[in-house]
Amino acid sequence: MIRIYNARILTMEEGKDVFEGEIWIEGNQISYVGTENREKAGEISWERQIDVGGNLVMPGFKDAHTHSGMTFLRSRADDLPLLSWLNEQVFPYEAKLTPDDIYILSKLAIMEYLTSGITANFDMYLTPDSIAQASMDCGFRTVITGALNDFTQSVEEIEEWYRKYNRKGSLVSFRLGFHAEYTNKKENLEGIAALSKQYKAPVFTHNSEGKPEVLQCIERTGKTPTAYMAGLGLFEHGGGLYHCVHMTEEDLEIVKEKKLYVITNPASNLKLASGIAPIRKMMEMEIPLAIGTDGPASNNCLDMFREMYLTAVLAKYREDDASVVDAQKVLHMAVDGGAKAMGLGDCDILKEGKQADLILIDLHQPNMQPIHNLKKNLVYSGSKQNVKMTMVAGRVLYEDGEFHIGCNPESIYKKTINICRRIFG
Repeated sequence: MIRIYNARILTMEEGKDVFEGEIWIEGNQISYVGTENREKAGEISWERQIDVGGNLVMPGFKDAHTHSGMTFLRSRADDLPLLSWLNEQVFPYEAKLTPDDIYILSKLAIMEYLTSGITANFDMYLTPDSIAQASMDCGFRTVITGALNDFTQSVEEIEEWYRKYNRKGSLVSFRLGFHAEYTNKKENLEGIAALSKQYKAPVFTHNSEGKPEVLQCIERTGKTPTAYMAGLGLFEHGGGLYHCVHMTEEDLEIVKEKKLYVITNPASNLKLASGIAPIRKMMEMEIPLAIGTDGPASNNCLDMFREMYLTAVLAKYREDDASVVDAQKVLHMAVDGGAKAMGLGDCDILKEGKQADLILIDLHQPNMQPIHNLKKNLVYSGSKQNVKMTMVAGRVLYEDGEFHIGCNPESIYKKTINICRRIFG
């Protein structure tokens, strides 16, 4: 058992404020969250006791939209509009990747997630088996979704992965999904809709990221991507949409009716000049929201602190109103909102019986002082430099700059360089 004490604790339970206390962890679960109980603690033989010196313990962030294997394209595929970026840089180079490459590149991304206090990611990429193995070998939690398009993966493979990875107690799970409407023929989309109906399962995909994508869909089908996909029966059992920047009133009504999550990706949307999502309108309509970094080619930094800040301030700029989109609500999007979107109902808050997916935030740094409102501090002034420890399923995977993921970080860096040399020449 592990005891974390002398802590400020933010459970992220609705209506519960920060309090001083301790957390006990047994195996992969939280066994106690409350005020300090020195007498009872003295009766237990602890594997480790951690005095955190008044720092903050909270649930880890959930990065609800990622492409981990794209780390090899960081600062390589830059300064291009979305469709040129995809067709001229991303797709041609991705075609040269092997499953072993994606295994290494995913590990590199996992290391970066850990430094940002991210305890789970929602990954869409080419070879789910490589992604799953990387996460399991590191002890990291990953939800994988299908990346089906006209060039890679198939409906049959999506079903195979869905059946393979949804095992109770595993760090890896799988959700039905496809890359986007504009990269899939109608038969693919109908196949995913059939799987959703068969398994009563949610479906996830990119949606309405850029204006050209929306206009081209209207030209081809007479409908927006949201309306077209809904008309094919893809969202009868819920799911989620990544980006959702260019949404009509009808689109938002469909999202609300189908109980879909919207996962916003502000840094990526800015870098690709896609626009600013209508977050205020979505919140007013009570559409559930989560936050993702997107991939390291379109962001390029896997940093949830930056995403939270941008989610809050871009909404203010878009609406010309500094009072909209409260930082505390943004924090919930990044933590329990992401957990719910990803189907991680046992990883959303700190509570007895929940998974021990938590982070330690260093408050003894200038950017976190003075402490008037911790939740707002995290969103407006928090930084990766404040992450002292990241724990997943009761295992400390990152602490004070050191990784505990079963491999040497330098070897990952060297292997990544070799992959890039082979691919780019």
